[in-house]
Amino acid sequence: MPKITLLFACLHVLLMLGLAVPIARHRHAHKIGLGDGGDKLLARKIRVHGNFIEHVPLALLVLALLELCGLVPAAVWGFGGLLLLARLLHAAGLSRSGGYSTGRFWGTALTWLALLLMALAGLWLALR
Repeated sequence: MPKITLLFACLHVLLMLGLAVPIARHRHAHKIGLGDGGDKLLARKIRVHGNFIEHVPLALLVLALLELCGLVPAAVWGFGGLLLLARLLHAAGLSRSGGYSTGRFWGTALTWLALLLMALAGLWLALR
């Protein structure tokens, strides 16, 4: 069973909830139903959450498949940890500024690195 992936999936769910709650609070406080209501701060909060949703589900699926296909546990731990670190950095960076930030840059770079390395590991497992 993919217990390493289960751990990382649960940690990512907690992070996702940590990104979703401020959106709900902001909507409630400013009485904004759908969309961002022209509120730039709400738009950025929505974007932080949206970026997470765009990248994490597929990454966790690939991580689970790698674990199920027998990738060495150290690699599964490494990929899961790298992805979590990347998403934390990205969320922190983009939450603070809509422009360039170190957290956003490294969060994006490390997310893409994790995805690339997992894809290469998956290709190696599938084709060997």
